[in-house]
Amino acid sequence: MTEACVALLGRRDEPTDAVEEYCTWLARGLAPLGINLELARVPWARTGWRAALADLRRHAPAWAGRVILVQYTALAWSERGFPTRFPGLLRVLRAAGARCVLVFHDAKPYTGARLIDRARRAWQTRVMRSAWALADGVVLTVPLERLTWQPPPSPVPVFLPVGANLPARSGAAVSERDAGAPLTVAVFGVTGGEHAPREVADIALAVNRAAARVSGLRLVVFGRGAEDARMLLETAIDRSRVALEVRGVLPEQEVARTLEAADALLFVRDHISSRRGSAIAGIACGLPVVAYEGAETAAPITDAGVLLAPLGNREALAHALEQVLTDDGLRAVLASRSRQAAEQFFSWKAIAARYADLIRAK
Repeated sequence: MTEACVALLGRRDEPTDAVEEYCTWLARGLAPLGINLELARVPWARTGWRAALADLRRHAPAWAGRVILVQYTALAWSERGFPTRFPGLLRVLRAAGARCVLVFHDAKPYTGARLIDRARRAWQTRVMRSAWALADGVVLTVPLERLTWQPPPSPVPVFLPVGANLPARSGAAVSERDAGAPLTVAVFGVTGGEHAPREVADIALAVNRAAARVSGLRLVVFGRGAEDARMLLETAIDRSRVALEVRGVLPEQEVARTLEAADALLFVRDHISSRRGSAIAGIACGLPVVAYEGAETAAPITDAGVLLAPLGNREALAHALEQVLTDDGLRAVLASRSRQAAEQFFSWKAIAARYADLIRAK
């Protein structure tokens, strides 16, 4: 007998919505386990909160007894990072008899030292605590001990890292590739705005340093923010030594092919974490990953083939990338660790099995 449940989303992110992709892949993983996960949105950004909640009150009784996986990021439920109405949404669902499981895709409140940043941080923490206390279950994409705020004592959360929103890996292992082919470094996504110059400087130092020892090095930068960073990259990268290719947002199959054709993933979007889908995509494609280590860096990310540098230490990051590209044995070992970790922790088969236990728990 098939069991029905719902993944409830807020405002759609543009140009791609990683949370929607997460739910789509989760639905595919749950289907063979006899669970039908349908996706639904609360259109508050289009209709306004009053109309959206009124519509939810009309439709929620049909979900009585079902598990509702409510997907949380601050901007999914607010214009500027103040998700004031989010706890009220949970109250509507609970009043209709639904069983609410809150999925925190980003349980870290906003950083920053400005007054507005401090206000957002305080408000987001308050909302997350309130929502946690209202939920019947909680899923964290980072370990509980890595939270920067104290949650309520119940419900006890389940830690589930995100998976790669990609087709199953089909490419050859790094160690099996043509030994004569030029080495390729992939960068999946560049944060826009004020963060772009810092990230491009990190990429440039690491890649330019490695190119001094690796002839014919290729750098492929793609995904969100890549096209916007094109001019910065073209200026910062030593084009006499590095073949630079900048591409935009790619379809899932093309993302997988691009990563599988690379020899290492360089991740500089803050620090690596079990909620960073673009970093996990590299692991899922069997790549060594060179990244910064930070507050959320913990197992099972550290079980994969990652070589880490202290957050913000560009010299250490450059040295780590150089090690990976110049040591064939190290590169093969890291690739093997990534493949093993992908299967054990980050595959949708493994993640869906954990969700199935949670959905069927009484």
